[in-house]
Amino acid sequence: MKNFSLIASTLLLVACGSEPENTEPKETAISATAISYPETRKDDVVDEYFGQKVADPYRWLEDDRSDETAAWVEAQNKVTFGYLDQIPYRESLKKRLTELWNYEKYSAPFTEGEYTYFYKNDGLQNQYVVYRQQGDGEAEVFLDPNKFSDDGTTSLAQLSFSKDGSIAAYAISEGGSDWRKVIIIDAKTKERLEPALENIKFSGISWKGNEGFFYSSYDKPEGSELSAKTDQHKLYYHKLGTAQSEDKVIFGESTEQKRRYVGGQVSEDGRFLLISGAQSTSGNDLHLLDLTQPDAYLKTIVSDNTADTNMLDSDGDTLYLVTNMDAPNQKVMAMDVTDPAPAQWKTVIPESENVLKASAGGGFIYAHYMVDATTKLVQFDRQGNKLRDIQLPDVGTASGLNGKPDDKVLYYSFTNYKTPSTIYSFDVDNGGSAVHQASGAQFNSDDYVSKQVFYTSKDGTKVPMIITHKKGVELNGKNPTILYGYGGFNISLTPSFSVANGVWLEQGGVYAVANMRGGGEYGKDWHKAGTQTQKQNVFDDFIAAAEHLIDANYTSSDYLAIRGGSNGGLLVGAVMLQRPELFKVALPAVGVLDMLRYHKFTSGAGWAYDYGTSDQSKEMFEYLYGYSPLHNVKDGGQYPATLITTGDHDDRVVPAHSFKFAAELQAKQAGENPVLIRIETNAGHGAGTPVSKSIEQYADIFGFTLYNMGVKKL
Repeated sequence: MKNFSLIASTLLLVACGSEPENTEPKETAISATAISYPETRKDDVVDEYFGQKVADPYRWLEDDRSDETAAWVEAQNKVTFGYLDQIPYRESLKKRLTELWNYEKYSAPFTEGEYTYFYKNDGLQNQYVVYRQQGDGEAEVFLDPNKFSDDGTTSLAQLSFSKDGSIAAYAISEGGSDWRKVIIIDAKTKERLEPALENIKFSGISWKGNEGFFYSSYDKPEGSELSAKTDQHKLYYHKLGTAQSEDKVIFGESTEQKRRYVGGQVSEDGRFLLISGAQSTSGNDLHLLDLTQPDAYLKTIVSDNTADTNMLDSDGDTLYLVTNMDAPNQKVMAMDVTDPAPAQWKTVIPESENVLKASAGGGFIYAHYMVDATTKLVQFDRQGNKLRDIQLPDVGTASGLNGKPDDKVLYYSFTNYKTPSTIYSFDVDNGGSAVHQASGAQFNSDDYVSKQVFYTSKDGTKVPMIITHKKGVELNGKNPTILYGYGGFNISLTPSFSVANGVWLEQGGVYAVANMRGGGEYGKDWHKAGTQTQKQNVFDDFIAAAEHLIDANYTSSDYLAIRGGSNGGLLVGAVMLQRPELFKVALPAVGVLDMLRYHKFTSGAGWAYDYGTSDQSKEMFEYLYGYSPLHNVKDGGQYPATLITTGDHDDRVVPAHSFKFAAELQAKQAGENPVLIRIETNAGHGAGTPVSKSIEQYADIFGFTLYNMGVKKL
């Protein structure tokens, strides 16, 4: 999903150095007043928070199993697609997306047992296919997820092999759901060995030799499996050849301390199990189990949730950990299992001024330093001695360099906003890199420019943003521009290429990504500066990014769209209400939009570290109520043209957020701009979405955006 080819000049919206002749923002085609929105029933539902009553008239839309909700979804989609069908160049966008998507794509190879495996997509296959080969023999299909379902909506979510590579366990997602089934097969014959394990969610698959594996899940909730609250995560052990009902709970059964996210990781030699337990998406406790001792007890290593700590690698009695404990930018530590208390950990790679991510393979450790949201790679030995800087082809994002301790060659990929992903091989001993798999995308990066700027937010904070566009684009304030953001959960937006964004760039569009507070670009402190009662910092950072693009004459309010998904959907929803005059188009995707009730669905309670909850305190309720998109739509407001996107199987951010927000916006929008919701059926939060659905969705998003900017034709 990352590469594409150069568009023909006849499709360009904006010729280099010229004004966009086909844009007339004052003559936007179909106004909101001309759209007959479906009627959305209002109920007399009122909640009380710390003495304040809050109406929730669209509560009934939270019931994803009701016939009335299904009818509402169908009616909304009918209106939305009726509107989109009238966009004259929608099909040409879809055609171009299809053309650019259609090239062979590969993953880095990896070895399991006698075989080397890799993922490949011939071009327009809905899902990547897993291939394998022995030595220089011909590659054969190992798993083809395109055959899992007729419509391509069942995807391969995970693949894990036993120690000797003789057995494989793979997880599938149906309809985009986070709930998984795990299927166990003989890796050589590909024959299924036992019935599938079911009802597994937010789980790894970590093998104990060839005997069985550890996995995580919740008890199946009462009510809808797509929206009901899941609150107690547990780690299980499945022994091959036994029924799932016999799987032993290893950790998480106690209700005295709630853990919403639990995971287990086995050391490379199979001797130790390191267990992580977390109440929220930030911070975890840590526990150790000696798997060589049948009667071993679980040792608690870290008892609080104040830091994030995870296992990177192992070597005998030494486990290598990546942690932000007393190190907001992270460090690598060595833990001796015979004396595992944190006070006894030894520093291997100390914290630096740049955020550290790490990988391991070939007996070495690789520091992926984040320098202003871009990668600097350094190789260390296990004692923490720096061996070399790894030279990258450009400024961008490098990922990979994972493998087994005895691997002599590892692989990494490199990309940025204008460079399709290329896979490189890396010799662990001499540090040499070579192109392993060049991208097949027919896209000439030399025709584009991608530069980083630093702008000033409302409180004086300097925030980075990367702006990408075709060379020679005139800064005349009339360039169609998409500003993208996330700003939460310690997640960093690093440069990467996508087919869809490539189409936008080809059209003469500007694509800008702001690295706002709430993310992880500058470590834990940067993250915390955008959480709970500091969440407005994120919105201010996004607004300032938009103002910078306008002040620098890249675009103007008539040609500026904002886009974000999940927490980024919240960002778009909040900002479009706070500064509606600043944007022409708003594109909130799978957004968290009801901030008073988000924690009552699926695993939403685990997001409280970033958001706080309406039940937490009067101050927190008032803060959330003050920016919650659902609760801040003003009667008679004039809001940007809005296309809300969600999936009916999204069981992470339930679609009720988007349903209720759409109903509220449609009821109160007084301006000429349309408010539509596009609800993808048999689709979830995004992962595993078939290529065919992705192409259709992007054609609709870009078509809607350009249409409402006044673009008449391509």
